[in-house]
Amino acid sequence: MKFALRAPVVYCRSLLGIAVIPIMSSVFASIRTSSVARSAAQVETAVVNAADRVNRAPRTCDYTPYVQAAVQTQGWDPSTASVVHERLQTPTDATATAVWVPGACLNDPILTDLEVQRVTISISSPDGRVTRSIQVVKSDV
Repeated sequence: MKFALRAPVVYCRSLLGIAVIPIMSSVFASIRTSSVARSAAQVETAVVNAADRVNRAPRTCDYTPYVQAAVQTQGWDPSTASVVHERLQTPTDATATAVWVPGACLNDPILTDLEVQRVTISISSPDGRVTRSIQVVKSDV
């Protein structure tokens, strides 16, 4: 008689375990996905903010402080952002094509009126799972 009463309890526990495990697995997957989506949204907000700050900044040879300020408004460490400065080097030969070369300015920090700059901004979430980049072109042309 004891065996007959225990069998339904064992079956119920087994069935409950079979039903609960997939549900819990999907809940944890949803939480992970939500966390990554939230990080991506925060990074994208920071990237757009940084691009806007660089666009509004006066022309200079280093836009790093503007990008770092955008990251710090998120409460993140400035090291989560990186900036690559390039300038467009136009050839003297009319048949050659212009190329982007490293460095936002020529040999001195004085910008010429026709100088074209490209600033590549990359920002990562503090946990490093999400990274986004954007390019901003600045010129007085």
